[in-house]
Amino acid sequence: MTPGGCGTQRLFASEGHHSSMDDRVERGLALLERLEHESLPLADAVDRLEIVTADPTVTRTILDEAELRGIIEREDGIIRPRSRQYVSFDEDVITKDGDFECKRCGSGLSTGHFINLEAGEIGPFGSSCIRKVTGRE
Repeated sequence: MTPGGCGTQRLFASEGHHSSMDDRVERGLALLERLEHESLPLADAVDRLEIVTADPTVTRTILDEAELRGIIEREDGIIRPRSRQYVSFDEDVITKDGDFECKRCGSGLSTGHFINLEAGEIGPFGSSCIRKVTGRE
């Protein structure tokens, strides 16, 4: 049982269905498309992708697919996003009241912040972790 207690909601709002590798890859790609950095060390990009998956195989697949699709460029351990579409807090971040556990730090939350992307929702996160996940801090 998670520290948030019975009924704690995790990772994806649509996780009622079994989350397949394809779902995780698409969410990871959507997240990489919205990075707010000109460049990012590979280790930091992997850290961001851990909100989608802790599976190293899926992480490698996300990075490889992102490079193939032209979402990122990779060179010498540095990721360079090619898009300048950032997460908009007004349009792409939604809040929900409930019993949540932050996907990043594990804290219990009564209000969860979710990144609402075309590939699906990612979260929940607390108010400070959502800023870190999106690169605002």
